[in-house]
Amino acid sequence: MLRYILSCLIAFCCFTVANAQLKTIKANFAHPADQYRPGVYWYFMDGNMSAETITKDLESMKKAGIGNLIFLEVNVGIPSGPVEFLSDKWTSLFVHAEKEARRLGIEITLGIGPGWTGSGGPWVKASQSMQHLVSSQVTVTAGDKQKIVLPVPPPKKPFFGEGGLTPEVKKEWLKFYQDVAVLAFPATEQDKPIKDYEEKALYYRAPYSSGVVRPYMPSPANDGADKNAVTKSQIIDLTLKMQPDGTLNWSPPSGKWTVMRFVSRNNGAITRPAPVPGLGLEADKFDTVALNYHLDKYVGNLLRKTGRTNKNIKGGLKRLHMDSWEMGAQNWTGLFRQEFIKRRGYDPLKYYPVYAGNIVGSLEESERFLWDLRQTAQELVLDNHARQVKAYARRNNLSLSIEPYDMTPIADLELGSIADVPMAEFWSKGFGFNSSYSVIESTSIGHVNGKSLIPAEAFTAQDNEGWKQHPASMKNQGDWAFAAGINRFVYHTFQNQFLPDSLKPGATMGPYGVHWDRSQTWWPWANGYHNYVTRSQYILQQGRTVADVLYLTPEGSPLVFVPPSSAMVGGDTIGDRRGYNFDGCAPGQLMKATVKDHQVVFPSGASYRLLALPVYESMTPQLLAKIAELVKLGATVVGNPPLRSPSLVGYPACDERIVALSKTIWGASAVPGSITRHKYGEGVVVWGKPVSDNPDKLYPHYDLTAEILKSKGIIDDFTANGDLRYTHRTDAGWDIYFVSNKTDKAVNTIAQFRTVKGSPELWDAVTGKTKKITRFKKNNSSTSVSVQLAAYESAFVVFAKENTWPSSGINTGVNAKTVQTLTGPWEVNFDPKWGGPASVQFDELSDWTKNKNEGIKYYSGKAVYHKKFDLDEVPAGSLYLDLGNVKNMARVTLNGKDLGIVWTAPWHVNISGAVQAKNNDLKIEIINLWPNRLIGDEKKPYDGIVDDKWPEWLLKGQPRTSGRYTFTSTTQYKADSPLLPSGLTGPVTIIKTND
Repeated sequence: MLRYILSCLIAFCCFTVANAQLKTIKANFAHPADQYRPGVYWYFMDGNMSAETITKDLESMKKAGIGNLIFLEVNVGIPSGPVEFLSDKWTSLFVHAEKEARRLGIEITLGIGPGWTGSGGPWVKASQSMQHLVSSQVTVTAGDKQKIVLPVPPPKKPFFGEGGLTPEVKKEWLKFYQDVAVLAFPATEQDKPIKDYEEKALYYRAPYSSGVVRPYMPSPANDGADKNAVTKSQIIDLTLKMQPDGTLNWSPPSGKWTVMRFVSRNNGAITRPAPVPGLGLEADKFDTVALNYHLDKYVGNLLRKTGRTNKNIKGGLKRLHMDSWEMGAQNWTGLFRQEFIKRRGYDPLKYYPVYAGNIVGSLEESERFLWDLRQTAQELVLDNHARQVKAYARRNNLSLSIEPYDMTPIADLELGSIADVPMAEFWSKGFGFNSSYSVIESTSIGHVNGKSLIPAEAFTAQDNEGWKQHPASMKNQGDWAFAAGINRFVYHTFQNQFLPDSLKPGATMGPYGVHWDRSQTWWPWANGYHNYVTRSQYILQQGRTVADVLYLTPEGSPLVFVPPSSAMVGGDTIGDRRGYNFDGCAPGQLMKATVKDHQVVFPSGASYRLLALPVYESMTPQLLAKIAELVKLGATVVGNPPLRSPSLVGYPACDERIVALSKTIWGASAVPGSITRHKYGEGVVVWGKPVSDNPDKLYPHYDLTAEILKSKGIIDDFTANGDLRYTHRTDAGWDIYFVSNKTDKAVNTIAQFRTVKGSPELWDAVTGKTKKITRFKKNNSSTSVSVQLAAYESAFVVFAKENTWPSSGINTGVNAKTVQTLTGPWEVNFDPKWGGPASVQFDELSDWTKNKNEGIKYYSGKAVYHKKFDLDEVPAGSLYLDLGNVKNMARVTLNGKDLGIVWTAPWHVNISGAVQAKNNDLKIEIINLWPNRLIGDEKKPYDGIVDDKWPEWLLKGQPRTSGRYTFTSTTQYKADSPLLPSGLTGPVTIIKTND
């Protein structure tokens, strides 16, 4: 009885706490704290900076609703400025920026090196840089009296070519080498090197977003001995017999011999695209001494000027950042041999010929060595680079964010798991690369590790974006990112506007980035959109994400987690999750998991009902033992048993261990022809040929995993008619679903939510308002809700135990009615400063680009529409002013009352408290985009940058004579480029609803 009473008290307390938490969330929803605001990449361009424009930028961010930034300086497409990178003047300006950010409560994140990626600079010596083990070889014959001279092997070509190397860096790159070993073995007739050995031995790793590199290495095959292989026992170590000039004091005993000279050389990776004074070699990613030397030279230099970070102050420097990995791969460091022996348990010396593609022992043995090489490299990057950066940050009261993707020579999920803040990147759809996989990776890391903050470098773009994007055009993709698990946008890019305010759109980061800065036409109204983003991010950082399937990645590296395409719906760039959500998990993460209530559970609280193994032939005994433990404790696992270990560690006993463990877990060694369930301990393994005969990428088809979940009585987390995407957050007393219409048409449907925690509520992140939903129906384990969303509209549907209002039925019906259409002429005011007429009458609403007046046709900026009207009738219910077609943002004022900014569908504002029966005074302000004015200006003489130099009139402060209205540091349009529809084309109507 006492136990029963205690359990009731505990349940009551949990319920009470959960209710209090949700009430707090609801109270903060309308106006979340600054920490939930979006951020920007704040770029400075090669010495073009001033204290005045730094302050203007930051103050404009604060006013627009930006709460955080990543500070970077680069050299991309703009003439150099007067402030040399890392000079006393430069560092004093950084200190000024940090102080101003503290004053304004804006958080700063600092990249750990010059440019946007990597960690290096001119202070990094070649001996401290990223290195390759390269070789040269000669063939010698017994009895040949000729002196044996071993040539110095050349370095591998830099991945991005030699063009980016400064003369000083190129000299270092060509000059540096350190001898490592000399090996000799009887010559063989190997006519083909190991396939893709340069990739397998980590000489090169192309960006995965380029679409030309595989996401993972193949499992080492079970091949027999190779008759042409080098016999390991016949390899002789001649390292001590070579003189410094390469002369070898050795005579072969008999026959022909191959002699290989191994040296370490720089891999050619440099800081990019750093300002010229910041160009230099990338620091060794395997060596803590080299890393800490670099960090002290760059980050430490700045920290000594700004002072120690105070965690109790909202703004200022708060975090260090490792951006997308773009510095290539390395496979050597001075202590690599010792580290390899310590970590793998055997000496790699006699396998050095495998680095050059030679087969030693057998192809399988050589491939296993290459697997061990990559695994050792991964551990060194994690331990001696990422964890050391994190430790350095901690010592300075900072945290660490990591974008763990692209050219990473290791497993992305393992790298990202180290971050305090795992971060992704996605490009604007249609304006660049597809890096949506990084969103899936980083959200998986965050969910499994229990990270509440998962940002993304958002809406990155290139060449053809040209100021075309705006909040409405980005709404659908932004909602995709929210549904995928991203809960902070860090827009790429806010270019420091160092040019005079009269010159707009102003400075750019060359042709890159969506233009998210104070020179945008619509920037004064950006807070209307940022409020939506902030509210959404606030909610999406509460509780934890619900996902049913956990996809385990194979061991080894490099490795990109790519889920089965069958688990997704829609296109490659913004594909959405199906009814059972999922995450990916690295082996290193899984080692921390346990089982509770037949679910795989992590220390973070993340839980999964099904663990899906990769369709991959090898696995280490340590990982397989962990899977055995999870199944025995009650987990459900789908996948076929591994056949062997991928490593030489403990070989061949490791393979025997794999076979024995597999038979114990799966109950047999032969894979059954059909799907079979085998109970092991408290759990179940689901296996059979269909799992591996029809894999989707590395995993069982979604339909198979869905069927397993359904057989356990687990229904889809969310279902609708296919037009809606979703994500689901949960806590003890509530469930919150984010739902988004992914079509350009209104949706009126019934959606099913896998929860029965009370009656549903709708929270609108655009307005910050909440309202009860009464059109719903509860079932045993789900609630069906009538959902109406305008084009690309989204909403949070909130279920809470304390919500107990009754249902009014599940009918679907649109309850809006047009009361009046505002016809007749409009007075429209343009800004003559940008070429438009001060006042003009539009007899009817029309597209500006169709106007015969070139001042209107090519106009960019704000115009104000005026109209007086009487209301024909004042019906009961809520009244809205619907603007119809708007290009591209609007602000409505009625009878002197500001009714707010309109930037997305439904394009209306509530006028119930402002409208009157007679003499209504309506003002609608409209802002369009920059391209039309830029295109019009291309008909006028060019007066911009020539030969990488600013124009004379700008340098000398003289008046312009070209007649152009705009000025930019990059040209992205021609005189005959198509114009973009602009203005208010309506129809403008008054509609009535019964809400």
